[in-house]
Amino acid sequence: MKEIKLFCFGFGQVAKNFVKKLNSENFTVKLFTTSRNKSSTQKFGRLTYSNLQFDNNIFDPIINEQVMNSDHILISIPPINGEDLVIKNFSKIIENSNAKWVTYLSATSVYGDHKGEWVNEDSPTKPTSYNGIERLRAENLWMNLYSNNKLPLQIFRLSGIYSNEGNILSRLKSGNVKIVNKKNHFFSRIHVEDIANILFESLLNFKSGEVYNISDDKPATSEAVTLYGAKLLSMNIPKRIEIKDIESEMLKNFYKDSKKVSNEKLKKYFKYNLKFPTYIEGLNFIKNNII
Repeated sequence: MKEIKLFCFGFGQVAKNFVKKLNSENFTVKLFTTSRNKSSTQKFGRLTYSNLQFDNNIFDPIINEQVMNSDHILISIPPINGEDLVIKNFSKIIENSNAKWVTYLSATSVYGDHKGEWVNEDSPTKPTSYNGIERLRAENLWMNLYSNNKLPLQIFRLSGIYSNEGNILSRLKSGNVKIVNKKNHFFSRIHVEDIANILFESLLNFKSGEVYNISDDKPATSEAVTLYGAKLLSMNIPKRIEIKDIESEMLKNFYKDSKKVSNEKLKKYFKYNLKFPTYIEGLNFIKNNII
């Protein structure tokens, strides 16, 4: 039986799917997580774990002890109001911890707009959105910890995440989808289960100081994905709107950037075959098994 002591700063869908993967591989997981809620004991499936309060700069002091003694640390909390609160409050503890694996989850928004061209880990990072700018700043802080303190760190730049629960099919069924008129607006995506699988692969195949794009094989326009989803569900094509008619500022920012994110580095290094290599396989699986 394999054992792991895992500390998760944040316990969202990626962290939960990673723990689910560990359980499926018969790991014994001693798990600690953070959330804004009061500290408590929680259940995740058959696993009992400790959730510790971390709300901006207010946190349960037990976090220090548990981080110090963890051998694996996953950070999925995004910057808040321009600050990486994990770095701000716990960088010294993480530096001096027993961790042999630290993973920071970033986003491909750090690349900014590349006019629909391919980007890889060596491409210029020129973010245009607030989120992308803050993500890049946080990445640099984490890489400084790696450089100055030999922190065993890897950074995963995640493309747009979809899952069996959150996807274009469920959004189409809810009637909450419109097609935005913008030609050749390419973006990349990744199923959350593939993220969890790659995190798992990295436990035994870890190289410190590396950055990996986590995306599938087929960047596509939002329109293409939506039309395919509507076809699968035998639904009418959603209404089309112009960018100026988008109400959400976050969605407007999404349409500023067009790029195709290469996953060649992750596939070559981890020797990993994606479970859902494109949105077609992913949506077909969801249609046939979930919805």
